[in-house]
Amino acid sequence: MFYKIIRPIVRFIVWVLNGHLHVHHKDRLPKGNYILVAPHRTWWEPLLFALGASPMEFMFMAKIELFKNPVLRFILNHAHAFPVDRKNPGPSALKIPVKGLRKGDLSLIIFPSGTRHSAELKSGALVISKMSKKPMVPVVYQGPLSFKGLLKRKPMEVNYGNPITIDKKTKLTHENEQIIYKQLEDAWDQLDKELNPNFHYVAK
Repeated sequence: MFYKIIRPIVRFIVWVLNGHLHVHHKDRLPKGNYILVAPHRTWWEPLLFALGASPMEFMFMAKIELFKNPVLRFILNHAHAFPVDRKNPGPSALKIPVKGLRKGDLSLIIFPSGTRHSAELKSGALVISKMSKKPMVPVVYQGPLSFKGLLKRKPMEVNYGNPITIDKKTKLTHENEQIIYKQLEDAWDQLDKELNPNFHYVAK
């Protein structure tokens, strides 16, 4: 209920601050729930991805430090966020999203690289996809990367790709993981080129 209440509020704030959110190829999103998988470029991406894919509701991974504030903890808990210790993730980092996806009510947004400044892909997204039997949907964001750029009302572009499904018979060996990573990277590259053939991400 809280998620449904806060979503239009967030949409209004985004409109007031920028007013130029453009969503592309929402028709590629599969029926049922899924995992949105993206390269991490700015902290507000999850909000835009979730708004663009409405009315689907999403789970989010959030660093455990954010849950120390009681007010913020209340908001995060009711917005389907769950804490993850980045230094020691533990089994809950996989079990919680897998359980939520299997129930079928919620989708998940995840950044395999973990941080905005890392190009190293982690295996978490692949494991969650295989265990939950849910497809991964590549998605990219292009637009302002700083709050100053956001306020200048530069266009914000979100582009969804076609689902990538891991066959239940596929074992997540290092070799197979590299093959799937390549699929994701190629999909992100294609999505970026669809928006802007000359796009090149530069970390802020």
